[in-house]
Amino acid sequence: MQTVSSVPARVSFRPLFALPVIVSALGFFVDVYDMLIFSIVRVPSLQSLGLSEVDVSKAGTFILNCQQAGLVLGGFLWGVLGDKRGRMSVLFGSILTYSLTNIACGFVQDVNTYALLRFVAGVGLSGEIGAAMVLVSEILPKEIRSYGSSMVAGIGYLGAGVAYLTVEYFNWRTAFWVGGGMGLVLLLLRVSVFESGLFSRLKVEHKSVSRGNFLYFFSSWPQLIKYLRCVAVGVPTWFIVGILATFANEFGQALDIAEGVKPGRCVMLIYVGLAGGDLLSGPISQWLRSRLKAITGLLIFSALLSGIYLFGGIRTASGIYTVCLLAGFCTGYIAMFLTMVAELYGTNLRNTATTSVPSVVRGTLIPMTLLFQALKPSVGTLVAAGLLGVIVYGLAFWSLSRMEETFGKDLDFVE
Repeated sequence: MQTVSSVPARVSFRPLFALPVIVSALGFFVDVYDMLIFSIVRVPSLQSLGLSEVDVSKAGTFILNCQQAGLVLGGFLWGVLGDKRGRMSVLFGSILTYSLTNIACGFVQDVNTYALLRFVAGVGLSGEIGAAMVLVSEILPKEIRSYGSSMVAGIGYLGAGVAYLTVEYFNWRTAFWVGGGMGLVLLLLRVSVFESGLFSRLKVEHKSVSRGNFLYFFSSWPQLIKYLRCVAVGVPTWFIVGILATFANEFGQALDIAEGVKPGRCVMLIYVGLAGGDLLSGPISQWLRSRLKAITGLLIFSALLSGIYLFGGIRTASGIYTVCLLAGFCTGYIAMFLTMVAELYGTNLRNTATTSVPSVVRGTLIPMTLLFQALKPSVGTLVAAGLLGVIVYGLAFWSLSRMEETFGKDLDFVE
């Protein structure tokens, strides 16, 4: 008797090069450029407005916190809109908002206007990554979903390197105009991108299902804990970027590095590292057949490198830059992190969750910077950051230890 052996179908990688994936990657590229541009030009832009060194630190923290507050608000706004009106409405609306606002930032003459514009920019910037990751997750087969997310994040994070190089060759005002201009050009490309099929089906087949109800995350204790765990896993990324890189000049002084450390270069190197880490996190997740193991492994090395940055006895600026590059690589788990969030929620809440979680993560930089500034006078710059790091990484590891594995999971149609 002849038996027929079942041969697994070969997985096609062709969908990775579909227009929605490519445009999502380019959109995240512009998003990263426009989000990080203030951290890169913080010192020179505020100095050009006539602020002293002390005032630059205080005003810079205030403006950065305004941007992060906008990111939190926008995360819920665009998240809900994406589940109610569609993923594409977010991708159009958010990029138009932050592109026009970044162009306006190139004309600022005072701190308060600067802060207001960065708040509005934050609102716009918060919609991009979540909607892009949701769109990619919903249009790609589950067998290559992690590769698509890694490609979007890996290409996107290179926007920080372009932002740094723009500032190196042009002044800070031109850097804002370049970012806004790139966003408007990308807006034209988005005209050809189609809506997620899963979302379109949901609108037709489940008209009575509540979509974009962010209060669902707070409807019960288990749902709240689930949401907060997602947030906690992402917080170390903004400890690395918002504390260790943005205030690198202050850490350089505390470490007695004579030549001085440039925060803009630290931000750029961390994001170049993030690009490399995110490009590899997808294949690592596929190899381990686990989102959680891939994220945990990268996070362990990220924590170790943060400790080396602060207490490893680094005495040169090049040493700081090297650690920043490596720390960025080991914190490059954002693609897997957001893919995991998208896989944890149904189609009716997926965009709300995947857009709001990274925005709340970015918003945690506000209490982090406030605590950092409050601790500095009593324990010093290095110890203040070290204590903050213990809290941040401790919560992240605790949350990971209690999260559901989502590798290979079919996306739930409704929550």
